[in-house]
This record gives sequence, C-alpha cells and structure tokens, in this order.
Amino acid sequence: MVSSFCRRKILHYGMVCMILCFGFIGVSGETMVWNDEFSGSSIDTTRWSFDLGTGAPELTGWGNNELQYYTSNPTNVSIVNDKLCITAIKESYQGCAYTSARIQTKLKGDWTYGRFEIKAKLPKGKGIWPAIWMLPTDNFYGGWASSGEIDIMEFLGHEPAKIHGTIHFGGVWPDNQSSTGTYTLPQGDFSDDFHIFAIEWDPEGISWYVDSIRYSVKPHKQPFDKRFYLIMNLAVGGNWPGNPDGSTVFPARMEVDYVRVYASPTAIRQEYRRQRILTKQQTVTNYSTLLNGKITASIQNSKTVNKTIRLRP
Repeated sequence: MVSSFCRRKILHYGMVCMILCFGFIGVSGETMVWNDEFSGSSIDTTRWSFDLGTGAPELTGWGNNELQYYTSNPTNVSIVNDKLCITAIKESYQGCAYTSARIQTKLKGDWTYGRFEIKAKLPKGKGIWPAIWMLPTDNFYGGWASSGEIDIMEFLGHEPAKIHGTIHFGGVWPDNQSSTGTYTLPQGDFSDDFHIFAIEWDPEGISWYVDSIRYSVKPHKQPFDKRFYLIMNLAVGGNWPGNPDGSTVFPARMEVDYVRVYASPTAIRQEYRRQRILTKQQTVTNYSTLLNGKITASIQNSKTVNKTIRLRP
C-alpha cells in the first residue's frame, strides 16, 4: 500500500497538473480553457467539425422533421468581419428546399463542467430555429436522452424576444424527460443586437444566463457528470417552430462573435476531493510517472487520473 507521505505527494502533483491543465486561476475565479474569437479567414477545423446532410438514415430531418440540408459550403458557414456566420438559404439542394450549417466540437472540445459563454445575434422569422447546445461525447448512460442534452440557447423565430434553456434526461426516447426555463427581453428582440448566452455547469446543476442575468437554475447530477461537446446550428422548420411561411425572410443568418469556455475552480476542487478519496482507497502502481510531472499513474481497477479530470480537448 502507498504510505501517507506518498499519498500527499500524489495529491500535490495531481493538483499542480490540474492547474497546469486548466491554466492559471485568477482572482475572478474562472480561467479560460478554450475559445474561438473567429478572427481568421475560415473556420478553424482544429476546433470545429461539420455535421452534413439531413441526419438520414437514422434521424431523417434530424429527428424533428426539419427541412434543411446541412453543408460546409461557404455560402452557409463562413467567417465575415471576425464573426462566424451560419446562413440558411432557400434553395433546392439534394432533395431539400433549404440549406444551412451545423458545426460541433466533438473530440476537439469536450468538457465536464465549466462556464460556457457565446455572444451571438439571432435571425427571426417563422420557421427559423437557431440553437447553441451540447450533447454527450460518449453516451455513457445510453441513447438519447438517457445520457443527457444541454440546450444553452434555443430560439423560435416567430417569438423574437424569447429564448429557451433546457436539459433533456431520463430514459431513452420515448421515455425521456425535459426541464425548460425561458427569458424574455424587456424591450426589443434578439435579432436587433448581439447578446451573451451562457451556462454555468457544476456537479450540483446548471444555471442559465442572458447578458449576466440568471434566469433559470436546474439542480441535477447524472447524467450531467460526463463530458459533453458543443454544437451550433441554424435549422429551418421542424416540429417545434413549424415551417416557414410567406413572411419569412431568406437568407436568414445567425452571427457569433465568440465562444469561450472557462474552468470552474469549484469543479476542480470537488474533483480534487474525489481523487483524494480514490487515492486513499486504491493502490497506485506507477508512482514514478507522477514524479516526471505527469498525472497518468495507473490505478488498479480504475481509469487513469488524467482522463477523469480533463476539461480541455
């Protein structure tokens, strides 16, 4: 068994490695661990991947009877004036009447806990459905929605002053559950200007914000204790918003100024305490790797420590 001195050393090196992994923790209590300011000339494919098509054959219409075909064409997704632009166009393409785009960070940006902040301007109109949301990287608890879904922001274009923040959980569809909060602007609508949409997610639950105003809190643990990745898309039509009509203006464009992900010291401390319990209970079989500045010690009957605490891709 490992002596108490060795355990203290392991915890010391582990905490150091966590701080190095997350970056320096400043006075504000949060530190940025991942971001995209969209300052380049094209989509950064080291951060983002494209979801293409209609979701067929498993999820034709992406499971919601949506009408668009997702592409990676510059007409649908591009960087313009340091903004990410996702544009829905009314055009015949691959059997669909509309094109648009959906980008995601799976295996390029995957996180358990933190603050997720997106500054965006949303398009309005009947049948327009922009969303900023998260899905589980590993489906640890099973298929949708038993492994969870976190909707940071959903917007129905026919209700231009209101946004929705939702979690999906419970059993596999159709035995799933959801819980939603909404926020309505006191004046104007979300197509007038940029607004900051954010969540703060820790082991106790998730809080939703618009422009630093907290409007919803959902206490929850499982399945929201595993890593999730980020998705941004602009859908056209579907079960929830309904289809476009003669009043809907195309092209419709969602603009994103930045995406920023911050580590939470609270989550780091809680994970540190959890690892401390694991260290006391289990035998470390390769302590020498810790002395080399790595937190990859193999623990009998357990995953490596670094995989458990990793917040950045």
